[in-house]
Amino acid sequence: MPKDSNYTIEDINQKASKYLNQKDIAFINRAYEYAKEAHKEQFRKSGEPYIIHPIQVAGILVDLKMDTETIAGGFLHDVVEDTDISLDDIEKEFNHEVAMLVDGVTKLGKIKYKSKQDLQAENHRKMFVAMAKDIRVILIKLADRLHNMRTLKHLPPEKQRLKSKETIEIFAPLAHRLGISTIKWELEDTALRYLNPQQYYRIVHLMKQKREERESYIKEVMEGLTKELHEVNIEAEISGRPKHLYSIYQKMVKQNKQFNEIYDLLAVRIIVNSIKDCYAALGIIHTNWKPMPGRFKDYIAMPKQNLYQSLHTTVIGPKGDPLEVQIRTKEMHEIAEYGIAAHWAYKEGKQVKNGTKSFEEKLTLFREILDWQSDTHDAEEFIESLKVDLFSDMVYVFTPKGDVIELPSGSVPLDFAYKIHTEIGNRTVGAKINGKMEPLDYKLKNGDIIEVMTSKHSYGPSHDWLKITQTSQAKSKIRAFFKKQRKEENVLKGKEAVDKEIRALGIRPKEVLTPDNLQRVLDRFNFISEEDMYAAVGYQGITAALVATRLTEKIREAQQKEKDLEKKINDSKAGTNDWKLNKKDSGVRVEGVDNLLVRLAKCCSPVPGDEITGYITKGRGVSVHRADCPNVQTEEAKQRFLKVEWTNEKTVDKTYHVDLEVFAYDRRGLLNEVLQAVNEMRTNMTHVNGKADRNRIATIQITILIHNTKHLRKIVERIKQIKDVYSVTRVLH
Repeated sequence: MPKDSNYTIEDINQKASKYLNQKDIAFINRAYEYAKEAHKEQFRKSGEPYIIHPIQVAGILVDLKMDTETIAGGFLHDVVEDTDISLDDIEKEFNHEVAMLVDGVTKLGKIKYKSKQDLQAENHRKMFVAMAKDIRVILIKLADRLHNMRTLKHLPPEKQRLKSKETIEIFAPLAHRLGISTIKWELEDTALRYLNPQQYYRIVHLMKQKREERESYIKEVMEGLTKELHEVNIEAEISGRPKHLYSIYQKMVKQNKQFNEIYDLLAVRIIVNSIKDCYAALGIIHTNWKPMPGRFKDYIAMPKQNLYQSLHTTVIGPKGDPLEVQIRTKEMHEIAEYGIAAHWAYKEGKQVKNGTKSFEEKLTLFREILDWQSDTHDAEEFIESLKVDLFSDMVYVFTPKGDVIELPSGSVPLDFAYKIHTEIGNRTVGAKINGKMEPLDYKLKNGDIIEVMTSKHSYGPSHDWLKITQTSQAKSKIRAFFKKQRKEENVLKGKEAVDKEIRALGIRPKEVLTPDNLQRVLDRFNFISEEDMYAAVGYQGITAALVATRLTEKIREAQQKEKDLEKKINDSKAGTNDWKLNKKDSGVRVEGVDNLLVRLAKCCSPVPGDEITGYITKGRGVSVHRADCPNVQTEEAKQRFLKVEWTNEKTVDKTYHVDLEVFAYDRRGLLNEVLQAVNEMRTNMTHVNGKADRNRIATIQITILIHNTKHLRKIVERIKQIKDVYSVTRVLH
């Protein structure tokens, strides 16, 4: 796929006509005209007409030889998100299939979320669930992201880095899992350019330095191979294999290697007509050049889960340098370049068969996403789980019968057991690894042969298994067991916990547990019924505090509006003379002076109950400091002091910012416990930050809103009660 392609609608029609009929061509042209009209007043950051982007996305999809609906979806993918056109309009104008694909890649633009992270996580969740129902959704999204990365130079540096990070974490690994290497490598190389430009350009420079020498060497190797293969009547296409900057960068970083130590800088690819020719070519290569131990991989006998097949070997080449060789058939090469897209056959209404397994069976991994998302009620947790299952390094292990099972790196025998079957997982009592009994938290290694020991008399999973297992599939099945076994107990336990959290917020449960409010929260967390929600709280699938916060958010907003309204009424009654002072009322009175601007100093953040002093500033009224604030302890400062006092130290109508610093031993769940403690005191937070040093001493900085020093003392004492907390101090800036 050419990187700098700038497709026109004529290019798309020409390429599509090679595998689509005239009726299909007319359909995608209608989609183009529709998108062109919808985006006619819009422009990209580069200044180009917006329609350029959908044309490029559709062009990439045509290069992948996608079907009619997917190409139409490429033209229309931004129409619903960026214009007034609705999904219903798309369905009426085209069909349900196109509307569904467009919906899958449309962001949740009209829903408000607490943060950009929440919104991004929900957008990804929506896309993945749509992808699990129809894999073509992600193919459109990959084409969209590829063109956006090609034009990233028009965005500000911060957005360039954010987009590139998301590309490396989500989209490039997805392209890899789908086997679309032609997109994967370009996404990774482009992202590296913005994430680490120094290393990117250093590698480019190093590759240019030795290009002639490398090309001369590869040419010599190719000529020798062509002659050898011709002598045994093997037809082959031999070429130098493209070098990808990101893979070189990864090897330099992860394996701590220098540029000249990386083997696959010198590489050739041999494409032959049959599997028999693959192994024959391998024999000739190993006869002529000495293979390097441990560097041979047979992905033909054992294909990767993303459908990839090829023979890989590294030999000591003609000049004594390591030379990597890949051998594959033409069909395997198509699959290696275009992955799942190479198997598409919606046109005939059936899936392509590949050996004994159908294309549909190969997508089992993505179908499991639907199961995970129904069990995970927090979008960020869902995305993190997905990263582990889909995007981490993989480990390949064997069943006793020799079947290969692929699992994320770090998986344990329990992950293996649940991958085989739910009941095997639930009844597991032990595991033999390579014939030797090992504990259930044993980390699996490549090539391990695993025999799971089960018992009919097993009591089922333990809660500890949720901490031991690595895959979302295993965790989901363990949670499902606890749901089924102890549902009534969990429902009761969960309801009590939610009621308690609601009361802690100063609200009666009856006020918020209305049918409409409950339904809104059930929809938000993907629960089917009220019982399911309480059961999830009971078995710790979701926290009671999170449910209570969602249930009470509307009533808390209403209460705040009432307070604001009362304050405005009281302020207006106070008269016009004091309006300016009261509008930003600090709660402090200056002795003998009226209508003077008074503000609380940010360096020490005084609150009612603190001993305070006033300091006359130049042109900004009176700044109120704590009496012990180091910033007003000089003799010069004391000359500008004024006597001030709190108007009402016991007031709870006004809140004040206070910065606290918590020192503690770093352990799992510490930050969550600190935040929970503050939440229990019905106190709002405006800022949280935490870090830990190499000695595992954690420093947590929080900014809270309090009423007075009495309120502050209660919060500090509550935080001090937390296990492993050493001290809680008030911060002076």
